[in-house]
Amino acid sequence: MHIPKKFRQQDMDLLKGVIREYPFATLITHSEHGLNANHIPMLLSETSGGKDALHGHIARANPLWQEVPDQAEALVVFNGPHCYISPNHYPTKHETGKAVPTWNYIAVHVKGVISFVKEREWIHSMIDSLSREHERSEKQPWSVSDAPLDYIQKMLPAVVGIEISITSISGQWKLSQNQPEQNQTGVIKGLSAKESEQFQSMARLIQKYTVNEC
Repeated sequence: MHIPKKFRQQDMDLLKGVIREYPFATLITHSEHGLNANHIPMLLSETSGGKDALHGHIARANPLWQEVPDQAEALVVFNGPHCYISPNHYPTKHETGKAVPTWNYIAVHVKGVISFVKEREWIHSMIDSLSREHERSEKQPWSVSDAPLDYIQKMLPAVVGIEISITSISGQWKLSQNQPEQNQTGVIKGLSAKESEQFQSMARLIQKYTVNEC
């Protein structure tokens, strides 16, 4: 990922925060069959050795675990808030006309080595952790233990676990940092006036990470 200096995000807490808040990821791998992309939720965890890892699972019917060898390199992409930015939000556009559209976004790329796990206990534990993570906002969180044990035991063989030992994390926060403060303020005003949470979320991010630092 090409990251201009103005947009480079190196705060590891923020990068990991995006992974946790937007866990539905694109897993990109390569094998003798070529490039492949799978879309799966991933859980940021620690391995038994204390290193950061991503955990997830795929259906056993998915040939990925047979095509990609263990310890192959993998890329996982997480996308945070993003939206179109119209030149009409820039006060300088109305003065000079010199402006073009763009797209603001947050993206995190995780590189690592992939392993496929078939042990039932590991898969059961991983699915339990993944479920607890996404059920915590529910009034009555669902748990794997809510389902009959024999039902779960029958389901587990249909799943293959994924562990990606992380080697690097990089991120891009493209939030109008390359614009003068008046244009940043104009973008915040324009996006805040829209009904979509997508635009309003971006307005809050620009306010937090750009205007407040000027």
